[in-house]
Formats: sequence, C-alpha cells, structure tokens
Amino acid sequence: MDRVLIVGVNMTSGTSLNKSCFDLAMAEMVSLVKACDMEPVGRIEQNMESPNTATYIGVGKVQEVREMVRALEADLVVFDNGLTPIQLRNLSRELDCPVMDRTTLILEIFSGRARTREARLQVEVARLQYMLPRLVGLHDALSRQGGASGAMSNKGTGEKKLELDRRKLEQRLTSMRRELEEIAGERETQRKKRAESGIPRVALVGYTNAGKSTIMNAMLEAYAEGEESKISEKKVYEEDMLFATLDTTVRRIAPSDRNMFLLSDTVGFISNLPHSLVKAFRSTLEEVREADLLIQVIDYSDENYMEHIRVTEDTLKELGAANIPMIYVFNKVDLCGMGEFATVQGSDKLYMSAKSRNGIDTLLTLITGKLSGRYRDCEFIIPYKRGDVVSYLNDNAVVHKMEYREDGVYMETNVSHIDAARYAEFVVLP
Repeated sequence: MDRVLIVGVNMTSGTSLNKSCFDLAMAEMVSLVKACDMEPVGRIEQNMESPNTATYIGVGKVQEVREMVRALEADLVVFDNGLTPIQLRNLSRELDCPVMDRTTLILEIFSGRARTREARLQVEVARLQYMLPRLVGLHDALSRQGGASGAMSNKGTGEKKLELDRRKLEQRLTSMRRELEEIAGERETQRKKRAESGIPRVALVGYTNAGKSTIMNAMLEAYAEGEESKISEKKVYEEDMLFATLDTTVRRIAPSDRNMFLLSDTVGFISNLPHSLVKAFRSTLEEVREADLLIQVIDYSDENYMEHIRVTEDTLKELGAANIPMIYVFNKVDLCGMGEFATVQGSDKLYMSAKSRNGIDTLLTLITGKLSGRYRDCEFIIPYKRGDVVSYLNDNAVVHKMEYREDGVYMETNVSHIDAARYAEFVVLP
C-alpha cells in the first residue's frame, strides 16, 4: 500500500476558503486517499495569497515537503488543489517523488470503481480529457534537441513523440465519445418509454457516502415485486466508502396499496468535483434532470452536513435540476444520539436510519404524498375483449374494487393522468 503525504494550500486572496471549509477539504482528502487504497501518513498546509507559478507552493515549503517525504518514507505526494503540467513536472523533480493533484486522485478512484461498460467509458473520457493538455509535463524526459534550425528542419524526438501521443489520445477520445453517444441514445429511448408509461420517476441524490444505495436497497426489500431471490439480484452495491457506486440504477418500486414509481440511485457528489467528470457523466445524470421528485440524502452524523447540502444543490443547478421538488432525508441519525426512530418535519424533511430500516415506510408516505397530484380516481368499465387493459391496470394502478358485470369488467382505480387519458373511452361518466 502506497504511503501518501497530503499537501493543502488555502489561498488568502479574495477566493479564499474559510478555515472550517479548508479543514473540511483536507479531511475529505484523507478519505479520498483511503478510498484509493492508499495510506495517508502526513499532512502539510500553507496559507498563500496566490500560487507559485512554478511549484504552486512556496520555495521554502517545497523544501519542507521534501524533508517530510524522506522522514515519513512517503511514496506519493497528493495536493488538494489543481496543478498545471509545469507545476506537476517541477514538483516531481524537486521532491524526487511522484505528485498527484485532487482531480487525478478522484479520477483514479472512479477508474477503480467503474463496473459497467458505460461507467468505464465515462471515466476514461474524463481521464483522457484531463491528460491531453498535460502531455508536455508527462514527457519532460523526452529530448527536443534532435532538430536543426530552419523552417524545414526535422523536429526533435521528444516533439515527435508528443505529437504522436496527442494524436493517439484524440483518436481514442473520438472513438469513445462516439460509443458513449450510442449508449446515451439508448438511455434516451428508455427514458422516453418510461415517460410514456406515466410512471413517476424519483431520483436519489446527495453527497457521496450519505446512504443513497442503502435507501435504494431498503426500498427494494420492502416494496419491490417478485421473489426474494430476484429482489436480491436487483439490489445495488452498498458499502461505507466514497463513491461505492458510479452507475445509475433504476428500479421499480411497487407497494401493494399505493401507486408505483421508478427509483434511481445516482453517483454521489463531492466538493470540487472535476468538471470533466460532471460532463462525462452527464448522460447518466440525465436521470436526475428528468425526475419528477428528488430525494436528497444527507449524512446527518457528519458535522459538515450543511456544506454537503450546498455542494449537492450547486451541482443540481449545474445539471439544470434545481427546480425539481425535493424531499430532504437526514440519514444516519443513529450515529448522532437521536435513536433509530424516524422523525418528520413538515412535508419535506425526514430524520431516519436507513441501515436499521427505520423510516422507510414514512419515506414512502412522503414520496406518494408529493406524487399524489399526478394521479386521479377513475372508474372504468372495460369490455371483456380488452383483457389487456384489465391486466395493465392491475399492474400499473391501485385497484380499489373490481367486479365482473354484464357489459364488462368494472374497476375503481387510482391511476396516473396519462393512463386516465389513454383509456378515456372506458371511463364511467358521472
């Protein structure tokens, strides 16, 4: 396991972080390092008005980091800041040690956690986009002395190598983007079909490791259709770690006495999430933008939960999902002395413990209450020759009463407005 020294710089200029936010960022770096299966062995901080162009940190601080690298026998130095290619190259030289910035670290974690073909492509696209302008720094060891003077001279070996690598990366990016566009098209087709069905869409969003996957699995255990073995297959990966799941998963939640809905579990957010990752995962995160209701899951046991809410809502704005109705679920109350029983505040705040499954029924009540405006009570008389409609309503509506009459099957239902309009010819008029 690599031993990692973490370096953080708090700029004291107009864009400075306050001390609490800076401490949060540094604590988060420790979690990110651990999530990348590395061991944090030390931490160095510096307050600066502006970064050093050559090495980001000051000359004296470079010396201090070098000495600590040796003393702690660190294998890697990670900066909680974005570094330019020149800064990466210079720091690696000065410290005689590999150097990584925050974006690269997050990309490494995403690369290790991606499971599906789509997720792997998205991460690789983000990684290559980040690498492309950094080729000069990566190829510092290559020679540029091979060319003679004059416009017609041959280029140096290093320069030729850079051009070849850049061309390969661009070709690979083009190929992967094309494949992602095909997958995005398939996702769009699936979304259109779900929209046509009239089944409401609910998306779990929030900071990474807040408990979204735990809530998804609890919902499946309580309300999914099918045998227990099939429900287990539908569950998503659940672990106490940052970015445990990267793939957006959509599951059908069908309570026996209430209207069904589609629940999606999405990738978690984090402060300073690399823009390239947000862009690469945009097609996956379209599930959020197309949702009828968002459930923001918050780790209430984390003292910085208010900052997590801010980061989540800023990310939702970037995705164009800021105006979608939302329920706030303050999870992990059992870890902060509140017991395990669910507490509701108003119609949009729930304090619960998803791990112990307490509060799942209450959450369902809040969800169905928020979605109730999408449904109406409807009475149908459906001709016997249209058994397909009877079957559909039994599967997709709440049926309060069903009778077999001379003129057809009488059904008292609570259905979506879309289905009410779709089968308007069978509606019993008052």
